[in-house]
Amino acid sequence: MQKNLLALFRILKKSYGSQHWWPANTPFEVAVGAILTQNTSWANVERAIDLLKKAKLLSPKKMFRAPPRILLRCLRPAGFFNIKAKRLKNFLDFLFVEYGGSLKRLFAQPTANLRQKLLNVNGIGPETADSIILYAAEKPIFVVDAYTKRIFSRIGSIRETDSYDQVQGYFMRSLPGKTALFNEFHALIVEHAKRFCRVKPICDPCPLRLHCRFAKHLSTKEQVISTTRLLFGGEEKSRLA
Repeated sequence: MQKNLLALFRILKKSYGSQHWWPANTPFEVAVGAILTQNTSWANVERAIDLLKKAKLLSPKKMFRAPPRILLRCLRPAGFFNIKAKRLKNFLDFLFVEYGGSLKRLFAQPTANLRQKLLNVNGIGPETADSIILYAAEKPIFVVDAYTKRIFSRIGSIRETDSYDQVQGYFMRSLPGKTALFNEFHALIVEHAKRFCRVKPICDPCPLRLHCRFAKHLSTKEQVISTTRLLFGGEEKSRLA
């Protein structure tokens, strides 16, 4: 199982190269981005991050003390900005009450404890928590998103109905527990889903097509249709002649 997943990782890495994730300058910027990216595109998050930088709010203390109207104005491009402002405030309240505003102190605890602490913050779910743990705290945990489930259910490694924890468990059991590997693999999954494994997949040029149950099934189906047309299409033409 490990060998198969690593083989898929190598194919993706060869196809797309290193992705250099997370695109942020500080761990706090990563955490903010992980919260803002909920239900929106990364391009929208980048616009909000740029406004936060211009307003000099990308530090825990400055954002914690920021007037709500200024924070809301910066977050507007990310969509659902009122909700996301509240979620950021929840995270900052938690950070200052329990850790004196120090991400270093927050991240110093064991991964399982850190994850549970983050999940206890209203507005932070498993994907957001794991993104913060992997990309900001730099601890080895596999991030699962909709792209992960789409690609690997089509490949046949998981079921589309599997829960977040089930999918994460599959990757964590099947791969060496290395932060750099989990980081790169998740980034490559996102890139692959955007290029080929879309909602309507582009299977023919896909670098994983030979390993994908969905692509093989589609290919077989197309061959049957093509053969049927050859067999019966010609017969139909001869009757019409």
